[in-house]
Amino acid sequence: LLVKTEEQIAAEKAWYGTEKVWLVHKDGFSLATLLKTEPGSLPEGTVKIRLESDGSLLDVDEDDVEKANPPSFDRVEDLSSLQYLNESSVMHSLRQRYGGNLIHTRAGPNMVVINPISAPSMYSEKVMHMFKGCRREDTAPHIYGVAQSAYRNLLTTRQDQSIVLLGKSGSGKTTNCQHLVQYLVTIAGERTCSTLQNNSTSMNGNASRFSHIVCLDVDQAGQVASASIQTMLLEKLRVTRRPEGESTFNVFYYMMAGADSSLKTKLHFNHFAENSAFGIMPQPKSEDKQRASQQFTKLQAAMKVLGISGEEQRAFWLVLGAIYHLGAAGATKAGRKQFARHEWAQKAAYLLGCTLEELSSSIFKHQAKGTLPRASSIRQGTDDAAGDFPGSKATAMECLEAMASGLYSELFTLLVSLINRALKSSQHSLCSLLIVDTPGFQNPRLAKRERGATFEELCHNYTQERLQTLFYQRTFVQELERYKEENIELALDDMEPSTSLSVAAVDQASCQVRPLRTDEARGLLWLMEEEALQPGGSEDTLLGRLFSYYGPAEGESKGHTLLLKSGKPHHFLLGHSHGTDWVEYDARGWLSHAKQNPASTNAGSLLQDSHKKNISGLFMSRGGGATTLSGSIAGLEGVSQLALRRATSMRKTFTTGVAAVKKKSLCIQIKLQVDALLDTVRRSRVHFIHCLLPNADALRAGRGEFETQGESGDSGLMQLDVALLRSQLRGSKLLDALRIYRQGYPDHMVFSEFRRRFDVLAPHLTKKLGHNYIVKDEKKAVEELLESLDLEKNSYHMGLSRLFFRAGTLAKLEEQRDEQTRRNITLFQAACSGYLARQAFKKRETHDLAIRCIQKNIMKNKGVKGWPWWKLFTTVRPLIEVQLTEEQIRGKDEEIQHLKGKLEKTEKERNEVRLNSDRLESRISELSAELADERNTGESASQLLETETSERLRLEKDMKDLQATFDLMKKQMECMEMEVMEARLIRTAELNGDVDDDDSGGEWRLKYDRAIRETEFTKKRLQQEFEDMLETEQQSKRPLERRLTDLQADNDEVQRSVQQLKKKCSRLTAELQDTKLHLEGQQSRNHDLEKKQRKFDLEQSQAQDEVLRERTQREKLGRERDMMTGELFSLCQQLQDKDMELCAVQLKVEHLEAELKDLSSQESKDEASLSKNKKTLRDLEAKVKDQEEELDEQAGTIQMLEQAKLRLEMGMVSLRQTHSKDIDGKDEEVEEIRQSCSKKLKQMEVQLEEEYDDKQKVLRERRELEAKLLSAQDQVGCRDVETEKRLRKDLKRTKVLLADAQIMLDHLKNNALSKRETAQLKNLLEESEFMCAVAVKSRKGMEIEIEDLHIQMEEVVKVKMSLEEQVSRLQREKNDLQSRMEEDQEDMNELMKKHKAAVSQSARDLAQISDLQVQLEEAMKEKQEIQDKLQSLHSQLEFQEQSMVEKSLVSRQEAKIRELETKLEYERTQIKRLESLTGRLKENLEKMTEERDHRGNGENREKEQNKRVQRQMRDIKEEMAELSKKEAEASRKKHELDMDIESLEAANQSLQLDLKLAFKRIGDLQAAIEDEMVDSEGEDDLINNGDDLDTDSEVEDRVDDVKSWLSKNKGSTKTLSVEGSLKSSRSVLCCPVCRSVYQPPQSSGTSL
Repeated sequence: LLVKTEEQIAAEKAWYGTEKVWLVHKDGFSLATLLKTEPGSLPEGTVKIRLESDGSLLDVDEDDVEKANPPSFDRVEDLSSLQYLNESSVMHSLRQRYGGNLIHTRAGPNMVVINPISAPSMYSEKVMHMFKGCRREDTAPHIYGVAQSAYRNLLTTRQDQSIVLLGKSGSGKTTNCQHLVQYLVTIAGERTCSTLQNNSTSMNGNASRFSHIVCLDVDQAGQVASASIQTMLLEKLRVTRRPEGESTFNVFYYMMAGADSSLKTKLHFNHFAENSAFGIMPQPKSEDKQRASQQFTKLQAAMKVLGISGEEQRAFWLVLGAIYHLGAAGATKAGRKQFARHEWAQKAAYLLGCTLEELSSSIFKHQAKGTLPRASSIRQGTDDAAGDFPGSKATAMECLEAMASGLYSELFTLLVSLINRALKSSQHSLCSLLIVDTPGFQNPRLAKRERGATFEELCHNYTQERLQTLFYQRTFVQELERYKEENIELALDDMEPSTSLSVAAVDQASCQVRPLRTDEARGLLWLMEEEALQPGGSEDTLLGRLFSYYGPAEGESKGHTLLLKSGKPHHFLLGHSHGTDWVEYDARGWLSHAKQNPASTNAGSLLQDSHKKNISGLFMSRGGGATTLSGSIAGLEGVSQLALRRATSMRKTFTTGVAAVKKKSLCIQIKLQVDALLDTVRRSRVHFIHCLLPNADALRAGRGEFETQGESGDSGLMQLDVALLRSQLRGSKLLDALRIYRQGYPDHMVFSEFRRRFDVLAPHLTKKLGHNYIVKDEKKAVEELLESLDLEKNSYHMGLSRLFFRAGTLAKLEEQRDEQTRRNITLFQAACSGYLARQAFKKRETHDLAIRCIQKNIMKNKGVKGWPWWKLFTTVRPLIEVQLTEEQIRGKDEEIQHLKGKLEKTEKERNEVRLNSDRLESRISELSAELADERNTGESASQLLETETSERLRLEKDMKDLQATFDLMKKQMECMEMEVMEARLIRTAELNGDVDDDDSGGEWRLKYDRAIRETEFTKKRLQQEFEDMLETEQQSKRPLERRLTDLQADNDEVQRSVQQLKKKCSRLTAELQDTKLHLEGQQSRNHDLEKKQRKFDLEQSQAQDEVLRERTQREKLGRERDMMTGELFSLCQQLQDKDMELCAVQLKVEHLEAELKDLSSQESKDEASLSKNKKTLRDLEAKVKDQEEELDEQAGTIQMLEQAKLRLEMGMVSLRQTHSKDIDGKDEEVEEIRQSCSKKLKQMEVQLEEEYDDKQKVLRERRELEAKLLSAQDQVGCRDVETEKRLRKDLKRTKVLLADAQIMLDHLKNNALSKRETAQLKNLLEESEFMCAVAVKSRKGMEIEIEDLHIQMEEVVKVKMSLEEQVSRLQREKNDLQSRMEEDQEDMNELMKKHKAAVSQSARDLAQISDLQVQLEEAMKEKQEIQDKLQSLHSQLEFQEQSMVEKSLVSRQEAKIRELETKLEYERTQIKRLESLTGRLKENLEKMTEERDHRGNGENREKEQNKRVQRQMRDIKEEMAELSKKEAEASRKKHELDMDIESLEAANQSLQLDLKLAFKRIGDLQAAIEDEMVDSEGEDDLINNGDDLDTDSEVEDRVDDVKSWLSKNKGSTKTLSVEGSLKSSRSVLCCPVCRSVYQPPQSSGTSL
C-alpha cells in the first residue's frame, strides 16, 4: 500500500469537495466543476457547471456530464484501476500518457498501443533485457511485457499462446509484430517478407497487404526449436490495379533503384518505359531512390542470411522484372487479343525463359475453353450455359493482369517456402506461440478520399471484423457462460450484440439471418458467386438482392440495420465496428473477382516449364503448389509435429461440409481462409493488443515513407484526434471489456490446481495432514486453505469446480508464493551447505587418518629398506605385475574392439530404424491427412446427397399433391362446362318455346320479368347500401389513420425517451459499480491494514515479553548483587574481627618484647630460663607468622571480592546501558510504527469522513478518551519504572546508612537527648506511614474506579459500534427499499400507462362492438327480410310445382336460395367472430384490472414496510440519544475522578514535603551524633551487645516500615528530593574500620 503525503491527501480532499466533471461535446471533452443549485431552480435533467478553461457558467444536460478522476489517475498504467470508468476519463488518461511519450497502456488483460509515428528509444536491447524473466505486475506497460507474459504462461500452463493485433491501417500493428518477434527470437526472414507484402496506401506509407501468422515452436527447456510463417489473403491484384494515389508493392521500387549495372543488364533495366499498363514506374525523387537503394541492399543481405543462394535470388529478380516488362508491353483494347508493344513482351518472355508465342498463348489463347468454374454441384444446369453469354469473356487487358498477378502470387508463395525452409527444424517441440498480423481497417474517408472502398479493402475489413468478433466472444460470451456454468451471479448491463450482423452481410451461408426474410438469404460472397454464374448477372442485381436480405424493411428505422444505400450508383454503406465506422464501398467490377481467369492458373506451369534452370528448378521443387492450400494459404510445409498439426487443421477447414465443394470458388476461399486463421487461433490462449491511430494527419504525414523507424516525428503529430479516438474505443468495446474485467472474476483456477500451487503458503496444514495425505474433497481442502490465507471474502468466489478471483488477487498470491519459495530455497541451501560442510569435515578427518597411515608406513619403510630380502621382493614384484598387466591390457583391447564393432553395428541399425521411422511417420501423417481429407470429402458428399434426396422426396410429394389438385380442378372444369352447355340448351329451348307458344307462355313471361326486375331492384338497393357503408367506413378510417400517425409519432418519442433513460440508467449503473468497486478497494485496504495491525500487535506483544524477560533478569541480577553486597559486608565484619585480633596479638607481642628486654637485662639468670624464654619466643614468632599469613590470605580474598564486585558493577552498568538503549530503540520503533499507523488511519478517516460524519464524531471522542487513558497509563508505567529504579538505589543506600546508624545508636542509647529525638523521629515516621497508607488506599480506590470507567467506556463503545452497524444496515435496507419503491413506482407508472392504453383500446373496441352490433341488427333485419323473401319464394315455388312448372326455373330458384343461405351462414360466422372478440377484450380488461389491483396492494405493502423502517430508525435514534446521555454522564464521572486524583496528588505532595522535613531532621540528628562520636572515640569497645541487638531490631523494623512506605508510593513524582537526601547521608555514618575497607563516594549535599 502506498502511503500518501499530507499534500496529496489535501489535494484529493479539495478535489472531492469541488466535484470535478467532464463536459462531453462535439469537439471532445472539457474539465468543469459541478455547482450545487437549489431544488427547482433548474429544469429536470439539467445541471449547472463552471468550465475550468474560461470560468463560464453553463446549464447542460446531465447526460452530457461524466465524472472525472483525481489528478493522481491522469497517467495511470492500467485503465481498469480508474476510480470512475467512463469514456472521457479513459481518453484523458490516454492523452496524458501519449503526451508524455507513454504509448503503452494496460486495459485489464489487454494492451492498448497508440502509434507514435516515430520510433522512440523504448525498443532498445537494454529495455528488452529489463523485461526478461519479469512478471506482468512488476513491469511498466510495454509491448515486451505482453510477449513476456505470453511466454511465461506458455511455460507455466504448457498451452499454446496467441497474440492478436487489432486496429486501423497505420496504427502500427506490423511494427509491433516485429517488436514481439524481436523480443522472442530474431527471425532474419521478417525483413524479406515485409518488402514483398508492404506498399504505400492513402492511409499508411508502409501498409501490409496480406495476413500472416508467425509460429514459434518451443521445446521442453523453453527454447525456440523452430519457426514458420503462414500467409493468406494476399492482395495480388495490387500489382496491376490499385486506387488512385497509391503505389504498388515496394519491392519493385527497391529493385529498380538498387540493382547494380550487371543486374540491370540482365533484367533489361538500362532504360525504362515511358508508361506502364500496371503503373509501375521509377520514383522521380532522388532521395526516394537513395532510400530505396539502401533497402534493396538490406533485402539482399537478409536473403543471404536466410540461405537463399545467388541463383535463387536471380530467379526472383527475373520474375519481378518480367512482371514489369509485361506492364510495359500492355495489351490491345479491341480486336484481336495480343500485346500492344511486342518488344517489351519479348523481354518479358526472355526473362521468364520461354518464347513469345508460348507467353502469348498462356495469356490469351486459353480463354475460349471457358472462363467460369463449376463452383457448385447443385447448379449444374446453369454451368453449361455459363460460358455462352457474352459477359463471360474477358478482355486482353484482364488476361494480362491475371498473368501478372498469378506470377507474383507464385513468387510470393515460393518466398514463404524458402523462409520456412531456413527456419524449420525436426527437433521435438512442446507448444507454440503464434503472432497474428493482418492488414488494418480501411476507410478512404479517413484519409479525405472521395472514392469508394474496393473489394480487397472489404476483405481486409471483414478479417478485422472476424477478429473483433473473436475478441467479443473471448471477453464477454465465454466469461458469462463460464459464470453461468459455475453458478456465479454477476450483475452486468445488457451487453450490445457483437459484429455478427455486419459479418453475416458478407459471409452468411444459411437462411437464419434475420426474421421476416426469405429463405434464400445469402451473404455478399455467396451472392457474388451466384451472380457470376447466372446469365445476365450484374452489380445492380447483386446489390438488389443484398438490400432485400439485409437492408432496412419498409417502415423500419435505419438505426436497426448495418447496410444502407448510397446516393451514388453501384455504391452501398456498411457499418463496421458495431456501427461506429461506416464505409462506402464501390461495387463496380466486383463480379470479375468471382470469375477464374485461366491466365492466372497458367502462371505456375509457365514458370515450371521455363528454359532457365534456376527458375524451373526453383518452382519444380515446390511440387506444383504442394505448400499451398487450394491456392490460398501458403507456408504449410514443415517437419515438426506442431507444424503438421497446424497444416492438418487448416486442411480440415477446407474439406469439411460445404467447404469441400466450394473450396475452388474464389469468393468462398476468402471466408475459408479467415475460418482457418480463426480456428488456429481459437485452439490457444489469446492475448489481444489494440493498436490505436492518434490522428488522420499522422497518416498523411507518413505517406511516401518506406520505413518510419529512426525518423523523428513532428511535435504537432503528438496531438490526439479525440473524435477518432472515441470512435476507435467504441468500436473495440474496450470500456465494456474493462467493466466486465473490474466487476467480474477474470482469474480462475481448478480446485486441485489451486491447492497444489498455493499449499506452500499454509505449511501448518501440510504438517497437520502430512505430505502423503490423499485429498478426498478438493473443495473443502481449498476452503481450509483460503481460511488460513486470510483472504478477503469479496476477492474470490467459490464455483462448482473452479475458484474465481478478482483482478489482482491471484497476482498477490503468486507474489506471496514466490517469497515463500525463496525462503524455502534459502533454508534448503543452508541445509545443503551444512551437509556439505559436514561431509567435507568427515573427508578431512579421513584424509588426516590416511596421512597418518602413510607417515607410519613411510617410517616402517625406512626401517626395512636396507634388508636384502626386501630389495629382492621390490625387484621381482614389478616384473610379475608387468606381465600380468600386459595380458590384461591385451584382453581389454580385444574387448574394446569387439564392443566398438557392436556399437557401430547398433548405430547403423539405429540410424536405419530412425530413418525408417521418420519415413513411416511422415507417410503416416500424409496418409492420415489424405484420409482425413477423403473422410471429410465423403462426409460432405454424403451430406449433400442426403439433402438432395430429401429435396427430391419433397418435390415428388409436392408433385403428387399438385397432380391430385390438377385432376380435381379438371373434373370441376368438365362439370362446369356441362352445366354451361345445359344452360345454353335450355336458353335456346326457351327462346324457341317463346316463338312457338307466344300466347300460352305470356303469363309466365310476365311473372319471370317481374321476378327479374325485383331481383335487379334488390341488387341495386344492396349495391347502394354497400357503397354507403363503404363511404362511412372510409370516413371513419381517415381519423383512425390520423390517430395512428399520432400514435406512431408518440411511440417514436417514447422510444427516444426510453433510449435516453436506458443511457442514463447505464451511466448511473456504471457510476454505482465504480463506487462499489472503490468501496471494495477501500475495504481491502482496511483488511490489509488490519492484518498489518495484527502483525504489529503480535510484534509488540513479543517485544513486551522480551522487556519482561529483561526486567526479570535485571531483578535477578539485582538480587545477586544484594547477596554479593551482603557477603561483602560479612567479609568486612570478619576483617574487622581479624584486625581486632591482630591488634590484640600485637599488644601481646609488645608485652612479650618488654618481658624479653627485662629478661635480657637480667643477665644473672641461668641459661635454662634463657633457653625456655627463647623457646617461648620462637613459638610466639611462629604464631605471629601464621597469623600474618592468615591476614595476607584474608586480604587477598578481600581484594578478589572487591574485584568481583567491581566487575559485577561494571557488568550491571553495561547491561543497564544496553538494555536502556534497546528499550529506547524499541520504544522509538514502536512509536514510529504507531505514528505511521495513526497516519494511515487518519488518511482513511479523511477519505471516508464525507460518508460517515456522524460516526466520525463518535470515533473522535473515543480516540480522545483512549489517548488520555493511554497517556495516563504510559505516564504511570514510566513513573513506575523510574521510581522502581530510584527506590532500589535508595533502598541499598538506606541499608548502608541504617547499618552505620545502628552502630552510632548503640553508642548513644543511654543518652536521654538522643532517645527523645529518636522518639520524635519514630512519631514522625508513624504519622508519615499513616498518611501514606491513607494515600495508598485512596489511590487504589481511584484505580478501581478508573478500571470501572474503562470497562464502562468499552461497553459504551461496543454498544455504540453495534448501533452504528445497525444504523448503517438499516440505512442500506432503507436505500434498497427506496430503490425498490422507485422501481415499483416506475413499473406502476408503466402499468398505468399500459392500463390507460388498454382502457382507451377497450373503449375503441367497445365502440367497434357497438358499431358491429348495429351492423348485426341491420344484418338481422336483412336476414328477416331475406327469410320473408324466402318464404314468398317457397310459396311461389310450391305454386309453380303445383302448376307443373319447368324444372329449369325451379333449379334457378333453388340456386338463388342456396346463395342466400350461404350469405346467411357467412353473417352468422361474422357474428360469432365478433362475439369471441368481445369476450377476449373483456378478459383482457379484467386481467388489467386485476394486475392494477395487485400493483396497488404491492405499493401499499411497500409503504407499510417503509413506515416500519422509519419507526425502527426513530427507535435507533432514541437509543443513540440515551447512549449519548450515558456517555456524557460517564465523562462527568471521569471529570470528578480526575479532580479527586488532583486532590490526592496535592495531599501526596504535602506528605512528601513532610517526609522531606523529617529526613532533614534525621540529618541534623546524625550530625549531632557524629560530633559526640568524635568526642567519645575511645569508648566504642565498651558498648553492650544485648542493647545492640535490641537497637538493631528496632532499626530494622523502622527500615522495613520505610521500605514498605516507599514501595507504596511508586507513582509519586516528588521522590527526587528523597533521592537527594539519601545520597547526602550515605557514607558518613560508617565506622572507621569499615571506612578503611570500603568508602563510598561523598555527595555534594549535606554531610553528617
